Amino acid sequence: MSWPGPACTDRHGLAGFRALLTGCLAQLLAGCATVPPPAPDSFLPLAADARVWHEAGGEAYAGEAAALLDDAIARVEAVHGLPFLRPPRLLVCHTPACYRRLMPVAAYTAVVLPGERLLLSPKLELEERERLPGILAHELSHLHLAQRLGHYTTALPVWFHEGLASLAGEGGGAEFSSDEEACGAWDAGRRIDFTRLDSPGKRHRAADFKLSIHQFYRQSWRFMAYLRRRAPAAFAALLSQVQAGKDLTAAVANAYNADLERLSLEFDFDSR
Repeated sequence: MSWPGPACTDRHGLAGFRALLTGCLAQLLAGCATVPPPAPDSFLPLAADARVWHEAGGEAYAGEAAALLDDAIARVEAVHGLPFLRPPRLLVCHTPACYRRLMPVAAYTAVVLPGERLLLSPKLELEERERLPGILAHELSHLHLAQRLGHYTTALPVWFHEGLASLAGEGGGAEFSSDEEACGAWDAGRRIDFTRLDSPGKRHRAADFKLSIHQFYRQSWRFMAYLRRRAPAAFAALLSQVQAGKDLTAAVANAYNADLERLSLEFDFDSR
């Protein structure tokens, strides 16, 4: 999940805003700089990995996340077909209070915040530890796109963002709906319309298709997996063009010699 907030906001008031604004401008001027974005003042750097910062008391959790980071980065880069422009900045919260300060919607176990900051909640340490590898890769996929196209850009529909992230996470983010449940919803007419694109004024999310968020993630993931399985070279070309800023509709037509309507109809047949 990627949080759709303003690009340069911070919880430390005007001084914090000015500091983050300075950092954002520095990144803009630097282009492909290799310096990761700053961490909030309340986080401490992990001695073993400068990319990872943690709340006081969260060293063990941060160390566990750091141990998974290189593999997760490699998985995302392999799926996206491009390297990260800047090293990811990973923020690890050890307590719910820490997470709520930066992410007011408690339902999400991890999130990419504006400013290229990937935030992990304590839920992944205390309640859902087995999900950490997949969720880490899922959120890194969001961050990877953000480095090239902007934070959770509306140029790509939500299903594309979440389907690609779940593909990179090998199902991470889509675990709470089975294939049978998502396919049952599809057959009952509760299905994503993959031809419906987003705009700055309208994002099409799960409720727009009468799906639970988990069914929405599952259908999005399976569609992206279908596109890759159907024609791996075309899928790679699609991602290359999209990440270069090409319009999604044109990129699909160029890569597959077909439009989203035809591909979604073929997926409908393929899913049965």
